[in-house]
Amino acid sequence: MEPKQPAEAFSPSPPPSPPPALFTHDLGFLPIPKRLRYHPGKPFHFGLLLNLSLGFASTFTVANLYYCQPLLIDLAKAFEVSYSEVSQVPTLLQAGYAVGVVFISPLGDLIRRRQLLLLLLIISTALTVGLSVTKSFVVFEILSFFVALTSILTTIMQPLVADLAPPERRATALSVVISGLLLGVLVARVLAGVVGQFSSWRTAYYLGVGVQALALLLCYFVIPDCPANNAGTDLTYARILRTMAVYAVTEPALIQACLVNFATSAAFTSFWVTLTFLLGGPLYNYSTLDIGLFGLVGMLGVILGPFMGRLIDAFVLWYATLLAVLLLALFNAIQLAAGGLNVAAVLIVAFAVNLFRQLLQAALATTVLSISVEARGRLNAVNVLAIFLGQVMGTSVGSKIYLQHGWRACAALSVALSGFQLVILLARGPHCGRYTWVGWKGGTAWRRGTPADAESDLTTLAARASVVEPKVEGKHKEEMHAAKSPLENN
Repeated sequence: MEPKQPAEAFSPSPPPSPPPALFTHDLGFLPIPKRLRYHPGKPFHFGLLLNLSLGFASTFTVANLYYCQPLLIDLAKAFEVSYSEVSQVPTLLQAGYAVGVVFISPLGDLIRRRQLLLLLLIISTALTVGLSVTKSFVVFEILSFFVALTSILTTIMQPLVADLAPPERRATALSVVISGLLLGVLVARVLAGVVGQFSSWRTAYYLGVGVQALALLLCYFVIPDCPANNAGTDLTYARILRTMAVYAVTEPALIQACLVNFATSAAFTSFWVTLTFLLGGPLYNYSTLDIGLFGLVGMLGVILGPFMGRLIDAFVLWYATLLAVLLLALFNAIQLAAGGLNVAAVLIVAFAVNLFRQLLQAALATTVLSISVEARGRLNAVNVLAIFLGQVMGTSVGSKIYLQHGWRACAALSVALSGFQLVILLARGPHCGRYTWVGWKGGTAWRRGTPADAESDLTTLAARASVVEPKVEGKHKEEMHAAKSPLENN
């Protein structure tokens, strides 16, 4: 008979303790809520609350760029400056935003995005306080530049959403954030206009402080903390800027997306800028209030945008882009044919261009963010810069064409830009390899999940998994990953 073993020898071993959180504090001093701390091997759930919170923050940070536009006359009176001087404020805001997109948003490839988002929100909120209380016009101009510089949250959020959202819902999730961006442009103008009509211009900026503070609280309590995508590599800030320039001339899918986005933004901005002239001119003679109400029609199109994201998730991205381009061409043609004949045509076009421009922008953003996981911040920065430059061109060229040739010539410009987009899109088909510049390869399958789409699906799954562990593989990890994960359907 075998000797009896002590009872403790048969007791089960205690379960292994969970690995410690990789980071416990934001910005070195602010405790991260425990449920949002990153634990190796534990992925985060991308839920509706997180998605809507990012959309809310996107809306009320980009709004910082547009509060001033309905208030320029009030600002000129308050600071006792000329209209020429006060018109410099929107220019400074746009310049600050462009600088932030190029020099700050790519940092999302180098540092933890939660930290970057919270820091930018804290700074933009504090600077907006300064805007609301300053009595110096020079200080107001300087603060405006830096507020815009730090109001680039949407550009950083898009790569974060691409990392966290399930592949089958990525375009839908991105559509919510992009909706927040487009809604912010319209909401800021409406709110500032209404508040400026019944109260001081400073009240509009007080409101901006309040909504940004709320966005800061939401982001603190809902954004999960993840290690930087390039943690452990030798990626530096200087190399970020250099590789961003390289991507801008060596990535066919990125260049295609930038050209299409540039043309779409130019047509979109030209339409909305010259719409004021058309409605307030001799054809319709609408009041300023009536013209402002057309912004509500645009808002409806933006609000419906996330539902279009489901369509993008069902289709190969190239076909979703093609659909959006064709629909925008159709409604631009309606504006060309009937914009000056019946206001119903203008209403329909105002709704449609917001809806389908958002469809296009979400499809192209998903495409760009699928090129390389480690370079998502840089790739997205190049894409957003193309959108911004398109807006600048649309404002300038559209206004000049309207003043010299009228509204129909502006509509013709939009139709011509739609034709340019079709040429660029058709030159490179839906299933081309990552480094294929021109041609059609891999068939014409149009739904996601087809055999032609299989490799791309594996790529997106790998992309999602990449946020679970920090990157520690060495010097050229980023380039190696890019070479092994060609962009097919995405």
